[in-house]
Amino acid sequence: MSVSTIKPILQELPPNVIRKKEPWVQKSVLPGFGLSLGFATLYASLLVFIPLAMLVVKSFELPLDQLWDVVTNRRALASYRLTFGTSLIAAAVNLFFGLIVAWVLVRYSFPGKRIVDAIVDLPFALPTAVAGIALTAIYAPNGWVGQWFALLDIKIAYTWIGVTIALTFIGLPFVVRTVQPVLADLETEVEEAAASLGANRWQTFKYIILPALLPSLLTGFALSFARAIGEYGSVVFISGNMPYRTEITPLLIMTKLEQFDYAGAAALGSVMLLFSFVLLLLINLLQHWSHKRTGG
Repeated sequence: MSVSTIKPILQELPPNVIRKKEPWVQKSVLPGFGLSLGFATLYASLLVFIPLAMLVVKSFELPLDQLWDVVTNRRALASYRLTFGTSLIAAAVNLFFGLIVAWVLVRYSFPGKRIVDAIVDLPFALPTAVAGIALTAIYAPNGWVGQWFALLDIKIAYTWIGVTIALTFIGLPFVVRTVQPVLADLETEVEEAAASLGANRWQTFKYIILPALLPSLLTGFALSFARAIGEYGSVVFISGNMPYRTEITPLLIMTKLEQFDYAGAAALGSVMLLFSFVLLLLINLLQHWSHKRTGG
């Protein structure tokens, strides 16, 4: 029933029945903007803003010259390159294969489809340390897969390749679950219309499907990338943790914590926070641009 239908009925009711404030004036059943903003700000401050601010404050307990040395020494720079480089590669791999997995799950029916769909979410539920042990057992030089690469003198575990595989494993669900609902909402009639007008499969994908999926693909990429940057459990086993070679920044932070160097750990964490914020901001700006470009 619309407001225009309710209003005349309410006007015919006795005065003692009608509220002084007409009910159709209320725009939302939720609390007002001020109260909602207050609760949201308090919640975000307690869980996000204050802890992150204290991380930065803790790092400035070090003198500036010592702080600069902690975040720019050779070992720290090597860990940055490994962490951000492998995270970027893993997110790019997930962007491609995640789209394929989502496409298969949405567009095709096959025996065991629900099992495959459930397996996609396995990295969410599986403890990351268990995933790291399993991946190490598989890709070690004497593992099921690693032994065949060892014959070709290719080492996977305890190298940057193993780190990338671990980060790809934990990041795949973010892309699949972000793209899957958008792909399910795409009408196949549009693709059929494009084909009837003479478009081939690549043209249909490039001009019809990809523009619609681009915002969700960028979101999945950003989530996968952000998850990979902060990963620790699944990487610590397969990386080998060799300084300057396979030591990720989260492991370096953990090493400083074990040495009770809390200010140094906070300094490295602040660098990770800054880099992550800048990269995610760029990705969000790109996503906003793609929304405007596609008219979303």
